Amino acid sequence: MSLLSVEDALARVIDKARPHRRTERLALHDCFGRVLAEDIVARVTHPAFDNSAMDGYAVRHDDIVEIGAQLVVIGQSAAGHGFRGEVRAGEAVRIFTGAPLPAGADTVIIQEDTEKVSGGKIRTLFALAKGRHIRLAGQDFEKGEIALAAGSVLDAGRLTLAAGMSHESLPVFERPKIAIIATGDELLPPGSSPGADQIIASNTYGVAAIARENGGEVLDLGIVPDDEAAISAAVAKAQEAGADVLVTLGGASVGDHDLVQSTLLSCGMVLDFWRIAMRPGKPLMVGGLAGMTVLGLPGNPVSSLVCALLFLEPLTRHLAHLPPRSRMTTARLATPLPANDRRQDYVRARLTVEPDGSLAAHPFARQDSSMMNIFAQSDGLIVRAPHAEAASNGDPCNVLRLR
Repeated sequence: MSLLSVEDALARVIDKARPHRRTERLALHDCFGRVLAEDIVARVTHPAFDNSAMDGYAVRHDDIVEIGAQLVVIGQSAAGHGFRGEVRAGEAVRIFTGAPLPAGADTVIIQEDTEKVSGGKIRTLFALAKGRHIRLAGQDFEKGEIALAAGSVLDAGRLTLAAGMSHESLPVFERPKIAIIATGDELLPPGSSPGADQIIASNTYGVAAIARENGGEVLDLGIVPDDEAAISAAVAKAQEAGADVLVTLGGASVGDHDLVQSTLLSCGMVLDFWRIAMRPGKPLMVGGLAGMTVLGLPGNPVSSLVCALLFLEPLTRHLAHLPPRSRMTTARLATPLPANDRRQDYVRARLTVEPDGSLAAHPFARQDSSMMNIFAQSDGLIVRAPHAEAASNGDPCNVLRLR
């Protein structure tokens, strides 16, 4: 049976996953990166009043048509301390940025375009258009206006706007819950002293980081031994917690000690597909269990991370109502690569910037899927299509950026 392509596999994963509609209200400081669940209406008008955009003098335009006009300064208007009187013919009010425009004034002449003269007066040195350097009330937004739409990702600018609209908290979609189970009798947590047949479990940390970076809330269910009862119990915990996605690490193949797939099937999982035409990461498993998407990632650390980038990242963003993230870029090969076989290859590489500003991709000589150190040193993955011909130095290539 032919292996499923990466593109077809991802399309099937996304098509079957339905973003939830659960919401929560959070204080503004906790909303960065979250997605608005409702349209947000301004509670105030901004600016609330006509005000000055510059330091200078509030005047009547009729009085400054001619350069050299002299005006008597009758007071000042500062932010929070506006001038309460009215500007009449031949008068000016010293005004500062953000201060209310006094009654009677219709223009602000900046201080650099004036000079002080005797008798508490100023003389104009420049002619300007009526209405200059004034921010009109409501020019930013009006009370009752929808200024932030549902589905907006709350970044620095949008949070500033929400605060300016006088919202101290916002309704956002809850983060999708991503439950992670690492399986294997050989696994020990970091900080342990492994015996002759044991290794330190590492995959969870990178996979969890990818989930969190893309809007997920991670539930780490720890290390589970190769035992059907223990795996079933961990799956039950994920269901009780309301997980949207269950990620299993290792044990998804069909060897005598690979019990994850068979145990999940006995728990009621409907298997969608298993095995992808990709390297590393061929034994990826995808299914559904009572509304929960199941991703069975390979046990080798690099295979697990590559599959998480290709499948868990877009799935988590889809469930979190976040827009797709594009990691793809182009570069030129710095080292020849042989012809590829029938699987799509993801070749770990360093990226450097050439003198002309283009990127050069330097593939590592060793590509074993257990080598975490090389992956950590990599800036990207050179994507080689199935049956790609041999490539030479300088040939263009597609790269999935890691950072």
